[in-house]
Amino acid sequence: MNTLITGATSGLGRNAVAQLAMMGRAVRATGRDLRVGEALRAQGIEFIPADLTMAQDEVLERLLDGIDTVWHCAALSSPWGDYRDFHAANVVATARLAHAAALKGVRRFVHISTPSLYFDFRHRTNIPETFRAARYANHYASTKAHAEDSIRTIATSHPETTFVLLRPRGIFGPHDRVLLPRILRILRERHGRLPLPRGGAALLDLTYTENVVHAMLLATFCDDIVSGEVFNITNGEPTRLRDVLEALLAPLGVRYRIVTPPYPVLDVAARAMEAFAAFSGKEPALTRYAVGALNYDMTLDITKARRVLGYEPVVKLTDGIDATVKWIQAHGDDYGF
Repeated sequence: MNTLITGATSGLGRNAVAQLAMMGRAVRATGRDLRVGEALRAQGIEFIPADLTMAQDEVLERLLDGIDTVWHCAALSSPWGDYRDFHAANVVATARLAHAAALKGVRRFVHISTPSLYFDFRHRTNIPETFRAARYANHYASTKAHAEDSIRTIATSHPETTFVLLRPRGIFGPHDRVLLPRILRILRERHGRLPLPRGGAALLDLTYTENVVHAMLLATFCDDIVSGEVFNITNGEPTRLRDVLEALLAPLGVRYRIVTPPYPVLDVAARAMEAFAAFSGKEPALTRYAVGALNYDMTLDITKARRVLGYEPVVKLTDGIDATVKWIQAHGDDYGF
């Protein structure tokens, strides 16, 4: 298995590179962060820097040369931004890479999508893969949904390549640049006060990075997959937001206090901030999606992944949280400790 991993300089992609390298698999990594790229090279990983939104055909040719498996982790996943940037990164770049991979005869293309396309500002539990929101909550969700549609279109005309789509929920673990960094930023800005609607009672699913990589491996080697199929991936252990925060922050010695503003008040504030941001061009401190995600229950049904892929989480939630805490303690500079 010669694997190209995109988005390899942050989050999930970086963890995927580390796990495949540890298994002795041949890995080619690509991403935009040159500093991390040099660190990967120092570990013996082949690294080719590339911004997929601007990559010419010859760059894609170089990335895919000799590759039989693609793990496409790269995406623009910000809660705010210009639609054109999201479309370029999540739709156009994905479609070009998928098409180029099919033309090169890549055997398996595993695309990391998102359950954000389910979110519709309502409590929803055990969401199946067949559900989609009537109206997407933000540009990220809408463009990731369109990327899925593009991949399925490509799959119909290139049967020699099997495309598999995974929707992991709430990825956390080493090298996280989303979940914990944002929480710590809020705590610093608000002097330890953490505003959470319902006092953090929202029920949610999380997925430890190693479990996502495990799902990607299963998606790579499973023979009983129809090209274009999609699978929910989680730890299978729904938990309350406040409990996750306590398990992460208490061992780190982070002092905080949850305050409980009414959700309608936060929603109005987020709307006002988004309206101002549309003129200022600066990312708002609150978005409707971010506030809604903290308020509404959202869990996924992973029955299909269990049945078809044989997926079972290899790391329990508590063990994943413990491992994340230990990693942060060892790499405190990245988090401001």
